[in-house]
Amino acid sequence: MNQKLFDRSFWTQLMKYGVVGVLNTVITAAVIYVCLQLLHWDPIVSNAIGYAAGLLNSFLLNSRWTFRAHFSWGHLGGFVLTFGLCYAIQLGMLLLMQRYSSIPPYPQQLLAMGVYTVANFLMNKYLVFKK
Repeated sequence: MNQKLFDRSFWTQLMKYGVVGVLNTVITAAVIYVCLQLLHWDPIVSNAIGYAAGLLNSFLLNSRWTFRAHFSWGHLGGFVLTFGLCYAIQLGMLLLMQRYSSIPPYPQQLLAMGVYTVANFLMNKYLVFKK
């Protein structure tokens, strides 16, 4: 097995990535709430703005804090591309589970989220922010 999997920096980055993920969830939910409840905007618009805020926060914190990278347009483009690819992977996983498993719907969502999280972390670590 790859020796890098067990080094301290891998696990430190994984923990930081998790903290950023929790913060992203809070920011996304808060922005959606403000847009929906206080500004009375359309739910789809509110959702898109909330996710955009979470994605921007994720890029800023993960690039600087988790992976210690300086800003570049290449990093931003790679980050957004990775997000889209990982979202597609998790959606595919979800669709496969819906079609071929007897797992109830909510646990399917949680499993698909786990696949997204692992794939996104690994792609960002080894492709987008590689050193």
